[in-house]
Amino acid sequence: MRVYTNAKPVFACTWFCRINNLNMPPKKSNTLTEAELRLMKILWQRGESAVTDLVAALPISEPLAYNSVLTTVRILEQKGYVEHRQEGRAFLYKPRVAEREASRSEVRNVLSRFFGNSREQLVLSLLGDEEISAGELVRLKEAIRDAAPGLASAANESEN
Repeated sequence: MRVYTNAKPVFACTWFCRINNLNMPPKKSNTLTEAELRLMKILWQRGESAVTDLVAALPISEPLAYNSVLTTVRILEQKGYVEHRQEGRAFLYKPRVAEREASRSEVRNVLSRFFGNSREQLVLSLLGDEEISAGELVRLKEAIRDAAPGLASAANESEN
């Protein structure tokens, strides 16, 4: 009988790792991390930029190393937020997604993940925030009235 001392229990390890979520690759996320968002804000403001320009544009209070910026920009490119073109030896990166669309996408993500796609629950959550100002409440009321002018007059009639 042969004894294999270097044999690896591949099946057992694979099964164990799967049920315990060990050594499994993380799920890809299209949401922006804080570092990605900082770089996107610079790109939205400046437009096409090289990595060295991005590093220089970062606030002194929140610096990132060249390699960190390069890695983050490459991740943004994989996620579809930026694209590049080569000019000489340098790569120039520019946004593929407008700031407004990115912010809407993030809000839709929060709406889906935390509020079950209920806009009402999202707004009620915001209204329940003790830090909301009277001015913000007025602007929200105006925005709701402007979003559905026919509904606002119907609501006023039902109150009378």
